[in-house]
Amino acid sequence: MRMTRSVDNVQFLPFLTTEVNNLSWLSYGALKGDGVLFAVNAVGAALQALYIFVYLHYCPRKHVVLLRTAALLGILLLGYGYFWLLVPDTETQLQQLGLFCSVFTISMYLSPLADLAKVIQMKSTQCLSFSLTIATLLTSASWTLYGLRLRDPYITVPNSPGIITSFIRLWLFWKYPQEQDRNCRLLQT
Repeated sequence: MRMTRSVDNVQFLPFLTTEVNNLSWLSYGALKGDGVLFAVNAVGAALQALYIFVYLHYCPRKHVVLLRTAALLGILLLGYGYFWLLVPDTETQLQQLGLFCSVFTISMYLSPLADLAKVIQMKSTQCLSFSLTIATLLTSASWTLYGLRLRDPYITVPNSPGIITSFIRLWLFWKYPQEQDRNCRLLQT
């Protein structure tokens, strides 16, 4: 974004869903007393906030992006209010917050596939990031293994789609190798 001074080929939805995902898991880690989960997601939330600010800086339609960000953060705050004020005991909070986190994790892993139809139609993966695909595969596999180690289905189950969607994207890279001269304009989700 900084190099091109543009967000034309950058999706906003993955940034936003990842930020909500990090903030949700940070809360889950704090409630559970899991320092690893808390620390990793605190760093992730800070980095995602930075990405969102950079995106906003270069985005010509700031009001749309700000509206989407405010709406999703509003949902997050309503969720926090529910978990901290209306759910009586810690075990129930942990279970319900785990489900809440799972929904955002799955949406985060599925959001880069929003342009799947366009990739297949254009027969080009120019609008997909290979490095992000590899990072997603490694991250989701690491969290899945961590969840298995802790026997925590709230960590294991929602990270499994990240492995699957990464393999789908890798298959697309194999089927439609990137070409330097194509210009892929992403759907602005």
